[in-house]
Amino acid sequence: MKILYFDCFSGVSGNMILGAMVDAEIDIKVLRKELKKLDLHGYSLKVSKVKRKGIKGTKVDVIVDKKKHLHHTLYKDIKRLIERSKLSKKIKEDSLAIFKDIAEAEAKIHRTSVDNVHFHEVGAVDSIVDVVGASICINLLNPDIILSSPINTGKGMVKTEHGLLPVPAPATTEMLKGFPSYSSDIEFELATPTGVGIITAVAKASNTIPVMKTDAIGYGAGSKDFSDSPNLLRIMIGEGYSPSEQDSITVIESNIDDMNPQFYDHIMNRIFDAGALDVFLTPVIMKKNRPAVKITLLSDNDNVNKLADILLKETTSFGLRIYKTERVKLDKEIKAIKTEYGNARVKIGKRNGKIINIAPEYEDCKRIAKEKGIPIREVYEKVKFTAKTKK
Repeated sequence: MKILYFDCFSGVSGNMILGAMVDAEIDIKVLRKELKKLDLHGYSLKVSKVKRKGIKGTKVDVIVDKKKHLHHTLYKDIKRLIERSKLSKKIKEDSLAIFKDIAEAEAKIHRTSVDNVHFHEVGAVDSIVDVVGASICINLLNPDIILSSPINTGKGMVKTEHGLLPVPAPATTEMLKGFPSYSSDIEFELATPTGVGIITAVAKASNTIPVMKTDAIGYGAGSKDFSDSPNLLRIMIGEGYSPSEQDSITVIESNIDDMNPQFYDHIMNRIFDAGALDVFLTPVIMKKNRPAVKITLLSDNDNVNKLADILLKETTSFGLRIYKTERVKLDKEIKAIKTEYGNARVKIGKRNGKIINIAPEYEDCKRIAKEKGIPIREVYEKVKFTAKTKK
């Protein structure tokens, strides 16, 4: 499974995306050839090899002939331009989806209709080339899954056609709804509306770099060269696990040495009822050789606060350790099979389509053992053997 990962540690812009793609493995000649399928003139692509804090990267600039582009362009005109182009159907669909997200954000901020959203022509040409160019590159790479780190937005104020606006700009903020982002100490607009529009339209958020075998890395350079950090967008391309095999979860844990152990049964039931993926207890020795119990919860990332509240209210803990981790798991299927003892369920674990593990359901084995008056170990082994011969 091919993964494309965007590492937005210094923000993201359309030009940085194109630069990173070309720096990785996209042939600039192929990109230029595809862009010619747009009926768009009066611009050129300039490709430069640069360094940012000692790291080599590629800078792609869209050079616009301002004499040919002096007026404003409406979103509906950009939509028509893309629809009438000779680009492939998939590239058209991807480009239009990105532009629609940007236009809807702008429309909401300026309280107008999507069709009446306009782009200053110079910026419009730049955005069209960035958006369509990014769609072309992604389709050339053809990844199975696209992921992105949280986006660094920068801070401060940015000069726009409407005057000074806070960073991130209002339209950028609108598109970042539901997508993780943060602000560093760099006083600059690190994340542009076009860059954010592309990322939030095509990528899923990932707090960590995915587990994968990296085949290619690209660095796309931004215009500004900061004094203390590299202004680069990094992309990583490689082979990884399917989304069903890998995900990110949160671990919540605490060491407890002063609570009645009878309470754990109630606490664990409450935590499971609240949606924990798993709960387990581990005996530990704390300072001064005091015996204690470490309670550990595994949680979906969006359920952390709820579970943390329960743990703090129900136990004597004064604090919790919370951290995110990657989890690799088998694709799981529960299947009912017919055995000489009757029907029983088994869990079948697959990886890359191949069966790796088979586990009979304990409750079914216990029921059969009780009904037939035979050892549960014998039932378990017979059910597992039957499942293996029928796979």
